[in-house]
Order: sequence, then structure tokens, then C-alpha cells
Amino acid sequence: MTEQVVKLTVSIPRDLVELADKVAKEKNISRSKIVSSCLRELAKQILQQELEEGYRVMTKPGKQLNRQSVEVQREVTPEW
Repeated sequence: MTEQVVKLTVSIPRDLVELADKVAKEKNISRSKIVSSCLRELAKQILQQELEEGYRVMTKPGKQLNRQSVEVQREVTPEW
């Protein structure tokens, strides 16, 4: 399956264009591919951050439930 490609005009600082050109030449790929790759990497990082934050949010109730379970267990189970 091929991706739909959209042409886009952007303004980028000269030093970043020079870097993109250098990397593109080294890897023998287009400047567009370099920019696309950078954006894909950024998207992966954003997704990873969102997943980590979601995990942190989801573990809070789990920790609370665990503490409550321990408290109930102490009330119900005799001390040995």
C-alpha cells in the first residue's frame, strides 16, 4: 500500500536545510525523505510519551487498590 503524498511549502532555518542536505547526500535519499523521517520520529516520541503518561495515570488506581487490599487483608487475616 502506498502512502498519499502531499506537497508542502515550509520555511526552515538555513542551518537546518544544510544539515538536511548533508544527511540526504550521505544516505543518498531526498531532502523530503529526511524531513518525513524526522517527523515520523517525532510522532513516535509523542506517542511514547502519551503511552507512558497513560500508564502512570492507570497505575495510580492500581496502587490505591493494592493498598486497600492489604489493609482489608490485615483486618481479616489473623496475625501469626
